[in-house]
Amino acid sequence: MLSDNARGALLMMAGMAAFTLSDSFMKLLGQELPMFQTLVWRGLAVSAVLGLWAWRAGAFRVVLTGHDRRLIVLRALFDTASVWFFLQALYHTPIANLTAIMQALPLTVTLGAALFLGEAVGWKRLAAIGVGFLGVLLIVRPEAGGFDVYALYALICVVVVTARDLLTRRMTKAIPSLLVALVNAVFVTLFGAVGMLGETVQLPSPQAALLLCGTSLAIVGGYLMTVMAVRTGELAVVTPFRYVGLIWALIVGFFLFREWPDMLTQLGAGLIVATGLFTFYRERVTARKARARVLR
Repeated sequence: MLSDNARGALLMMAGMAAFTLSDSFMKLLGQELPMFQTLVWRGLAVSAVLGLWAWRAGAFRVVLTGHDRRLIVLRALFDTASVWFFLQALYHTPIANLTAIMQALPLTVTLGAALFLGEAVGWKRLAAIGVGFLGVLLIVRPEAGGFDVYALYALICVVVVTARDLLTRRMTKAIPSLLVALVNAVFVTLFGAVGMLGETVQLPSPQAALLLCGTSLAIVGGYLMTVMAVRTGELAVVTPFRYVGLIWALIVGFFLFREWPDMLTQLGAGLIVATGLFTFYRERVTARKARARVLR
C-alpha cells in the first residue's frame, strides 16, 4: 500500500505532466488559430467543466464578503494578464526554457511574502533566492544575445503570477478553490472574446478541435490532480514534486518540437530547481521549529 505522501507525490507528478501537455497543445494551436480565438474555445470548455464541478461541490452556496469578492476579481485580472504574457512567450520560446523560468515562482513568492506580507525569511533562504535569480539570468542571458522581448514576457509573467499568488494568500479559507478557478476561466474567456473583435473568426479544423479538446481536458486534469495532491500528502513533501514539470517539458520539447536547451540553460534550470528545493526544505525546518516552540 502506498502512503498518503507517495500518492500525493504521484498525483503532483501526473498533474505537472497534464499542465505540460496543455502547454504543448497550446503551442501547436498557435500555428493554426489566432491566440484570442484559442482562448475563447478553450475557455468555454474549461468554464463549462469547472462550472459543473463547482455546482456539484456546492461552491456557489458559499456566502462571500465584499472583500473576498474583490480579491477573487483582482486575482482573476492578474491571472488573465499572466495568460497573455505566458502564451506570447510560449509561442516563441522553447517550452523547456519557459518552464525553467517559471520554476522561479516559489522563490519570487517567498521573496514577495517577505516584502509585502511580513513573513519571516532568514538569510539562508534569501541567499538561495539570489542564487535562483542567477539561474534565471543564465537562461535569458540579457548581455549574451539570448535576451529578446519574449524572454521579457516570460519574466513579466513570473512577476504577475507572483502577485496573483500573494493575493491568493490573503484570501480566507472559506473561499472555495473551484470558485476561484471558475472565475479565472471566465475572465480569460471574456478577455479572448474582446481580443477576437479585431480578428477574422475561423472555425477550428478537425486537428485544431482535437488539440482544443486535449488542452482543455489536460488543464482541468492538471488542476484536479494538483489539488488532490496537496490534500492527500503533506504540503512540504508534495510541493517540491512540481519541479518534475521541467523534466516533462524537456521530454515534450525534444520529441514534439525538436528542442533541447543549451548547457547554460541547463545550468540555470538546475540552479533554480536546487534553490527552490532548498527553500522548501528551509520552510519545513522553520515550521518544525515553530511547532516545537508551541508545544513547550
